[in-house]
Amino acid sequence: MSNTPSREELVKQIETVGLVAIIRANASSGLLETCKALADGGVTVAEITMTTPGALDAIATAHTQLGDQMLVGVGSVLNREIAKQAIEAGAQFVVSPIFKPEIIEEAHKHGKPCFCGAFTPTEVLQAFEAGSDVVKVFPANHNGPKFFKDILAPMPHLKLTPTGGVDLTTIPDWFAAGARCVGVGSALVKKDLIEKQDWAGLTDLAKQFVDAVAKVRS
Repeated sequence: MSNTPSREELVKQIETVGLVAIIRANASSGLLETCKALADGGVTVAEITMTTPGALDAIATAHTQLGDQMLVGVGSVLNREIAKQAIEAGAQFVVSPIFKPEIIEEAHKHGKPCFCGAFTPTEVLQAFEAGSDVVKVFPANHNGPKFFKDILAPMPHLKLTPTGGVDLTTIPDWFAAGARCVGVGSALVKKDLIEKQDWAGLTDLAKQFVDAVAKVRS
């Protein structure tokens, strides 16, 4: 019997954790240490974006060395081929800033969840109906949490996550508005901490975010 989790189990794991760290770095050095520092702080789900130099190698290394501590996915996926390469490298979920059916198809073919991006109510519904396991509203900071409430009022079956505008002060508002989980980039994965190799500082910040999510959900 395979121990590989199903797509549904992976989605449930991400929703249960409620927090996805978005790693968008300027260089390939320090990516594994970044993942370790986040995991040490309790952040157990992270996406490494394809805009990061050496992203595929970093995904492979992180999955191999931290697979039992952290669920590592890929972000900023723009087409089927990138999704395929990232999953073959070890990505456990696929995130895109756009809605493109071929990305969902490729992820699902390999049994991995896909979070496609959308911005309007029509795009959100189209992405969800095309199979996006959770729809990433991006950029979410322009409309804020109220946008989630407005969309979910007539379409409560949708599963939404925000990227953009999520920090320690806004986390309660996003969950109150109906977010299944939140994606956090620069507010958590601070480039200055990475550049200074301040892994203890990054771990401490990760703990603050984990505590904030736990407090909202308690």
